[in-house]
Amino acid sequence: MKAPRFKSWFARLPSLNQPQRRQVLDALHPAVGLDQVVAMIAQARAPGRCCPRCGNGRCHRHGFANDLQRFRCCACGPTFNDLSGTPLARLRLKAKWLAYSQVLLDSLSVRKGADRVGVHRNTAFRWRHRFLDWVKFDRPASLNGIVEADETFLLESQKGSRTLDRPPRRRGGHATRRGISTQLDCILVARDRNGRTVDAVTGRGALTAAQLERDLLPRLDPQVLLVSDGHRAYRAFARKHRIAQEAVNLRAGVRVRHSGSRAIHVQNVNAYHQRLKDWLSGFRGVASRYLPNYLGWRWALDGSRISSAEQLLIIAIGVINR
Repeated sequence: MKAPRFKSWFARLPSLNQPQRRQVLDALHPAVGLDQVVAMIAQARAPGRCCPRCGNGRCHRHGFANDLQRFRCCACGPTFNDLSGTPLARLRLKAKWLAYSQVLLDSLSVRKGADRVGVHRNTAFRWRHRFLDWVKFDRPASLNGIVEADETFLLESQKGSRTLDRPPRRRGGHATRRGISTQLDCILVARDRNGRTVDAVTGRGALTAAQLERDLLPRLDPQVLLVSDGHRAYRAFARKHRIAQEAVNLRAGVRVRHSGSRAIHVQNVNAYHQRLKDWLSGFRGVASRYLPNYLGWRWALDGSRISSAEQLLIIAIGVINR
């Protein structure tokens, strides 16, 4: 709209009655949400903006497309926008992204989230895992001091798969083999006394020292005291890498023991296991292939570490501590 026409239209706003004013506000509400999301995207990506193809930081503006400023790389020539190379690239309905971020903070199911935001359930499911694709990497750089480590197990699930490598079972079924078997997904959780947490889906079956080297060693400060149960994988791992380790004999009923002024236990990490399982039960089954996304989601919510939809959306666009 040209400026003189806009001024004329704007001057007539006070003459609108109440239903007309409400209708104007309802029409402007999606545009306000879109402008807010676009501004947040530009703010989050501007400090480290670079070409997703060659990594060059020299670029110039090159028009608009899909409500976003486009840029042209001065080195290799292709154009891009601030979402290129991110999990949210090519997603539509940007005006509803903040509302959907709030859905994630409220831990709603796919159908309830779709109804609240006003999108199809397939769109809500796609958005869930696009938004969480980088959130799962938002982890502390290292664990310090006393670090508790323990594993928990969930029955493997092929929910949503068109082909199964085993006979189908009812939702909420049980493993056909006793004890820890390859029918269970192993989830390793390590947590220091400051609440910093690292977790990983190590694979199927019992935990091994090689899995600890892959998933835990890069995040451990060399001077940590590793506290675990009596699993031999922790002993072998600590001995090989010369990490101080204390074990708690849970089978003998020993929950806490003291070494000098330090309390030796794994109750913090076991409490985190329980919160994780209670939270997952609300989704009525989680596919094993999506477990890393749900672990990142749970860590984002734990202790209200992320408390606003804007904060969650910024992490989904540009990861912290990656």
